[in-house]
Amino acid sequence: MANIYTIEVPKWGLTMEDGTLVKWLVSVGDSFHKGQELCEIETSKIVNVLEAPCDGVMCRFIAKIGETLPVGAVLAVCADQRISEEEADAWINKKQNIAADIPHCNEQAAVSTSRPEKEDNVDSARPAAINSSEENNRSESEYIPEILKGSCTADVNLATPHALKKAAGWGIDLSKISPSGKRISVTDLENAIRNEGGYVTPFGVQSAQRIFQGSGGDDTCVPATPVARRLAKKLGVNLLDCRRTAKSDRVCKADVEAVAYNRNTGQKAENEAGPLSEVPGFIVEPLNAVRKTIASRLQASKQNAPHFRLTVDLNMESLLKLKDKLNKVYPDKKITVNDLLVKSVSHTLIKVPELNIQFDEKNQSIRRFKHADVAIAVALPNGLFTPVLWSADKKSITEITTELHKLLDKTRAGKLQPDEYQGGTFCISNLGMYGVHQFDAIINPPQCAILAVGAVESRVMVSENNEPVIRKMMTVSLSCDHRVIDGATGAVFLQKLKQFVEIPELMLA
Repeated sequence: MANIYTIEVPKWGLTMEDGTLVKWLVSVGDSFHKGQELCEIETSKIVNVLEAPCDGVMCRFIAKIGETLPVGAVLAVCADQRISEEEADAWINKKQNIAADIPHCNEQAAVSTSRPEKEDNVDSARPAAINSSEENNRSESEYIPEILKGSCTADVNLATPHALKKAAGWGIDLSKISPSGKRISVTDLENAIRNEGGYVTPFGVQSAQRIFQGSGGDDTCVPATPVARRLAKKLGVNLLDCRRTAKSDRVCKADVEAVAYNRNTGQKAENEAGPLSEVPGFIVEPLNAVRKTIASRLQASKQNAPHFRLTVDLNMESLLKLKDKLNKVYPDKKITVNDLLVKSVSHTLIKVPELNIQFDEKNQSIRRFKHADVAIAVALPNGLFTPVLWSADKKSITEITTELHKLLDKTRAGKLQPDEYQGGTFCISNLGMYGVHQFDAIINPPQCAILAVGAVESRVMVSENNEPVIRKMMTVSLSCDHRVIDGATGAVFLQKLKQFVEIPELMLA
C-alpha cells in the first residue's frame, strides 16, 4: 500500500501569507530524494526553492504555474512509490469529501482548490452550449481574424483545457498560436487575436459577465462529484454554468467555486466600471507577490504615518578624498560613496538614538535598539527590496563594503533569506546614480525614518572668503514619522550626519 502525501506551500517567515508557484523543477512521474529541489516559489520578497521533505515520486501537479496560493495550500500529490492514476484520483476525491465538511475559512487549503496540471479527459475542451442572446452579444464584442481560423485539435499537451475550449469556440487553429510557456494559454490566444487586428473581451471580464447571467435550467443531469453538488446547492450555483475538469468529465468542487467567485466579481465589476470597451487598448497584468507587498505596505505608510521631511546639502569633498585613499590601500574592495554613507548614517544613529527605532502600531509602543541595523533600498525589475546590514555601527568600512556586495548579489539573484531583509531600524534610498538631484522617500514600516540620497554634483559655492568656488555637493532628504519623531530631533540627526560626512575623522572619536 503506497503512502500518499501532499506538497504544500510552506511558511517562510512570520509575515508570509501566500506564495506564487514560479517553476516546477521536477516532472510528473519523476522520483526525487529528500532535500531535492522540487519547485520555485515567489514570496513577497524573494524567490525561494521548496525542497522535498522525504524520498518519493511526483504523482500529480495540483497548482498551476503563476498561481498564488495561501500558506498550507496543496501544490502537488506525491507518494513513496509509483501509483496509478486511479489511485491518485481516489485519494484526491477522498480529500475533497473531507474538505467539504470543513468550515469555509479553511477550504482554500483543500486539495481541490487547484486543478491538476495534466488533464486526462480532453472532452472538457468542448465549448458549452450557449443561447441565442449570448451568441449575439459575443458576435458584437469579438472579431477573430481569418488568418487564425481553422480546425481546433483537442490536445491537452498543446494547450491548457481552458485554452482548448476558447479556441474551439472561436474557431482558432492552435498550430498558428505561439505559446508563452509549455502550453498555449487563454492569454496567448487573446494576444494573438490582438496582434492580427482582432479583438475579444478580456477573458476574466467575459467569464464574469456570462456567469453572472447564469442558467435557469435543470442541472440534476449534469455529471458532478458529490462534494461539488452539495457545494453548488449551498452557494446557489447552477451546475450548467460550471466547467467539467474532474475525471470522467464531471464538475468538481473547484469548478463550482470558480463560478461563485466570477459571479460575485462580475457583478462588482459591472457596478463599478460601467460599460466595457469592445476593443481594449491595454493589457491587464496582475501584480506579482512582491509588488502586492510593496503596494500594501507603502500605502499603509502614507495613510497612517504623518511624514515630515527635512533637506540638507552635504559637502562631499572630504568623503570623496577618503574614498580614493581607501581604494588605494584596498584596491580589491572597490569602496563606494554609498558604503561611506552607510558608515556615516550608522554612527549618526548611535549619536541620535531617537531615530534608531521601530514603531509598533498595534501596541502603540516604540522599540529602541542598541545597534544600527541599516536597510538599503535596491530597485529590481520586479520590485523594491531592502536588504539589511545588521549592526552597521560595529563594522569597519571594508566589512561594510564586503557585506553589502554579498547582500546586493543575493538580492539581484532573488536568493535573500527572510532574516536578511526583514526588520531594520533605518533605511537609505539612493537614486543618485540616475542623476536625481533630490527626492522624498516613503518610510518603510515598522521603521520610522528613511534617507533619500541624491547625486554628487559639482556646484558653485561661496567660500569663506566670499569667493565663488566649485565643490562636490550632495542633497539628502530625511523623511520621519511625526508620531514618534519630532522635527527638531530630525534636524539634529541631519546636523550630526553633516558633521560626519564633511569631517569623517569625527567618526573616530
